[in-house]
Amino acid sequence: MENLAIGWREWAALPKLGLPAIKAKIDTGARTSALHAFRVETFGPEDNPRVRFWVHPVEGRDDIEVKCTAKVLDRRQVVSSNGVSELRYIIRTPIRIGDREWPIEISLCNRETMTHRMLIGRTALESIEAVIKPWGEFYQGHLDYKVYDTVARQPVEHRPLRIALLTMEPNNYSNRRLMAAGEAREHVIEPLETLGCYININRIASAVHYRGKALQEFDAVIPRIGSGITEYGTALVRQFELTKAFCLNSGRAISNARNKLLAHQIMAENQLPMPITAFASSPHSTDDLIDMVGGPPLVIKLLQSTQGRGVVLADTRKAASSIIDAFRNAEANFLVQQFVADAAGQDIRCIVLADKVIAAMRRVSGTGDFRSNLHSGGSAMPVKISSEERRVAVKAAKKMGLKFAGVDLLRSKNGPLILEVNSSPGLQGIESVVGETIAEAVIKYIEQNTFHQRPKIKKKSAAA
Repeated sequence: MENLAIGWREWAALPKLGLPAIKAKIDTGARTSALHAFRVETFGPEDNPRVRFWVHPVEGRDDIEVKCTAKVLDRRQVVSSNGVSELRYIIRTPIRIGDREWPIEISLCNRETMTHRMLIGRTALESIEAVIKPWGEFYQGHLDYKVYDTVARQPVEHRPLRIALLTMEPNNYSNRRLMAAGEAREHVIEPLETLGCYININRIASAVHYRGKALQEFDAVIPRIGSGITEYGTALVRQFELTKAFCLNSGRAISNARNKLLAHQIMAENQLPMPITAFASSPHSTDDLIDMVGGPPLVIKLLQSTQGRGVVLADTRKAASSIIDAFRNAEANFLVQQFVADAAGQDIRCIVLADKVIAAMRRVSGTGDFRSNLHSGGSAMPVKISSEERRVAVKAAKKMGLKFAGVDLLRSKNGPLILEVNSSPGLQGIESVVGETIAEAVIKYIEQNTFHQRPKIKKKSAAA
């Protein structure tokens, strides 16, 4: 391969850091290359740390900031050109000059006062046997800083992410799979116990705290909040949203789906098919409630029920009246719902991600039980869903505002009926049927929504 002719400075790109254009000074007197970085912070395990930092890639434009992350290769004492020794983080990342791309080691330091935001040392040039021509510049062509102003989605390839997993059960199957899938793609997923988090709310520096410390910024948040702490958990998610972290599901969307009454009202408003549903508080309305849903048999559900718990089938009017009265006496909110006999104790669980059904299974109730939930003894098997079932599942998730959801459908003689929309679907049952693919799909979706973020451009003041 022909040697690369390089002048005393060249345009370069660091694609994996999200820096498509930067002017670099060539300095063969320096051994190590250096990149301007500020707000440098490490995260991840001690034996495999990552570093996150911000870069002002354009000289004289401190209003343009690009957030970068990389694996930490080393931490070394580096002597600067003015003889000052400094302990710096060292990363390894590809550099592109002209049509040539190769990996180099770079030290991170603050070059705010330097003319060039990047310096390329001799070690970086040895592997390509570059020919240095110090009397000229930009032999390898010109790039343009306008890319930072006009390109809405920078083509970043892959970088480590810092992801929060908000849960009270970090060791259950779903959470272990998400963490394993993230770590397999070089990300750091930090489980945070939901009730261990608390919020400092003020007009200057609101922040989420955890076990006595303010949390550093996360790239993304995966909320897996227990139904008993929905209100507290969604408040935390809203706070993370204010930090501009990408949340797999928003606080508002989780609240929509978790409140069964509100969820049914949203579905009704959007003409989504569902079993006839009634809700009331007056003790004088029991008979009318039963008649509204077509009489017995009927289903009575606690508003906060999950995994089939708090869901009761009443075969007769007398049984239905007794259960409704018992729930009222306990001051529990509940729904009365039509029993769909056509379903024959079966339902369809569709996993929706980014407005697509990525997996589906058929669940069959256990002996003597009408509920098909796997936690209630049901079994699961593969299923091929119809285009109408696919359309209904996607629309239900979308109207709730959920990017990731489990949508449960009943098959009736009149077509699919939506039983429930779950904002934190379990992965064990579905992955046992379709293979271990869901967690990986979730992580890749998070990447798509965090890798390609536009550089942050602050508004200049009138004085500037």
